[in-house]
Amino acid sequence: MALNRLGLLRPALSQAFATRLRPVLGAGAGSCIPHALQNGSLEKPKGYPSPQVRFYATKKSKAKAKGQASKVSMNTALGEDIISLEEVKGDMANVLEILKDEFSRSLNIRTSPGALDHINVTTKDGKFPLNQLGQISMKSPQLIVVNMTGFPEATAAATSALRESSMKLNPEVEGSIIRVPIPMVTREHRENLAKLAKQFSNKSKDSLRRVRSGAHSQLKKAKEGVSEDTVRIIEKQIQQMMDTYAADVDKQLALKTKELLG
Repeated sequence: MALNRLGLLRPALSQAFATRLRPVLGAGAGSCIPHALQNGSLEKPKGYPSPQVRFYATKKSKAKAKGQASKVSMNTALGEDIISLEEVKGDMANVLEILKDEFSRSLNIRTSPGALDHINVTTKDGKFPLNQLGQISMKSPQLIVVNMTGFPEATAAATSALRESSMKLNPEVEGSIIRVPIPMVTREHRENLAKLAKQFSNKSKDSLRRVRSGAHSQLKKAKEGVSEDTVRIIEKQIQQMMDTYAADVDKQLALKTKELLG
């Protein structure tokens, strides 16, 4: 009779034991779970708690999150009584336009008479574009002639300006006529032009930094009476402007290098 009663109580005792044991398994280390279950070779018994999985952020996602957090929305009206961000932006845009103009005029593989128009000649009366002092004509794909008959006294100055230009020219003078041989389009010439393009882009980035420094100096002068938070936000906006235009400079350099090197 006693055995029969024990058999009837066994399911209730087993259930109570499992109920007490379950929180221990959930709070304990993974070693409490059978090895086969940890390896995934056995189906998880009913009652075992699901293991908690923790996902760690990758370096890439952390860097992305950091970059997003440091960015500020552009607001050119902020602190306009302190500094004009529109003017700062305009100055940086002008730097980029000057670079594009330099690339177009000074670093062309195909030469035209207009390629010398931008060269400035320093005379006793001031600086003048070469095309205002002489008549420029193209005699052949490898020769440009500058006729200085109208201003013969500026012939020497024009020759020096041509020789000192970034185009690596070696002019020859006959009286008031300046002959300008154009280098052959060799691989070496293309590579030299690509190096000049890099120099131009570096100068443009230096100009962007000067614009930023000038804006920061102007901001420091007006710091009194302005909250530190406002100053920091304006500084970040200026930096973001510069980063944007510096990226545009790199883009223009990549396009020009590809054009020159083929």
